[in-house]
Amino acid sequence: MGADISMDSTAVLFGMKILIGILPVLVFLLALIFMDSYKLVRIKTLGLVICGGAAAAGLGFLANSELIGFFQNDFTFYSRYVAPLIEESLKAAVLVFFFRSHRIGFLVDAAILGFATGAGFSVVENIHFLNSAAGANIIVWIVRGLGTAMMHGATTAAFASMTKVMTDQRRKGTWTAALPGLGLAFALHSAFNHFILPPLAATAVMLIALPLIAINVFVASERSTRKWLEIGFDTDVELLGLVSAGRFSSSKIGRYLLSMKDKFSGEVMADLFCLIRLHLELSISAKGLLLMKEAGMPVVPDPGIREKFEELEYLKKSVGPTGMMTVSPILHRSRRDLWELHMLGGK
Repeated sequence: MGADISMDSTAVLFGMKILIGILPVLVFLLALIFMDSYKLVRIKTLGLVICGGAAAAGLGFLANSELIGFFQNDFTFYSRYVAPLIEESLKAAVLVFFFRSHRIGFLVDAAILGFATGAGFSVVENIHFLNSAAGANIIVWIVRGLGTAMMHGATTAAFASMTKVMTDQRRKGTWTAALPGLGLAFALHSAFNHFILPPLAATAVMLIALPLIAINVFVASERSTRKWLEIGFDTDVELLGLVSAGRFSSSKIGRYLLSMKDKFSGEVMADLFCLIRLHLELSISAKGLLLMKEAGMPVVPDPGIREKFEELEYLKKSVGPTGMMTVSPILHRSRRDLWELHMLGGK
């Protein structure tokens, strides 16, 4: 009888450790998704970054196991400086793919996908910790689940948010734009591992700071999104109106394009005008979807969207790299505008 009670208590304690180690970071991720007014992060993308974070944890474990010997098993130095650099670099690499393929449109999307990557990492890390340190008391698991796991999500969200800001400002290569965010993530991770505060105090600070930071990021992102929608939508509609009415040449943009006609054949010039028209139509459709989402209206995908993207790709090949460079100032091909096309179903 006593043995059965003891086994039951052990099982309950084991279950509590699993829940404390894994559940908080996933609940916070769901809260972030719920807070997003536009709900633009796709479930598939979310699943991919969580899996990517989990894979990063596996690679991080292998790398740390191999490298710690080079530092004469000095665990304190390694955990404060080397491990944070390795782990944050691996998590960042997952998100760089999505930045380079222009699939992160807004600051809030970056924060959610960054936290999701860190969540995937922390789940695998805590499962490994559970196997290797099953006897650790419940206080350790409170620190692991509410502190360390949240830290992994927070540092990667900070990396993603900083990288989003840098890519929007520079409009240059993602790798260089990612370096400041990686530095920030490393600094936060390293500071956490220095145990400046007692573990429980650090955990409490994390639980208080994270929601406040998340709210500020969401407010700033939604303000930026509304401003971009209002300005971008009006500009695109006005420009498309000029194209459709045959008065495109009377605008500054039209005169700029016509000044290039000596560089292209008549057929290529015709394709350039078609490319501009189609791009504007798709851009307006994307912004319209966002406005409908913000208003809480049901969004029905355009069944002909795939054909439009096929035509767009054909026109891009037809005008060639020189033609695309010529129209890029007109199409204002920022990362956010490229993301619009992906949101509509582009590759």
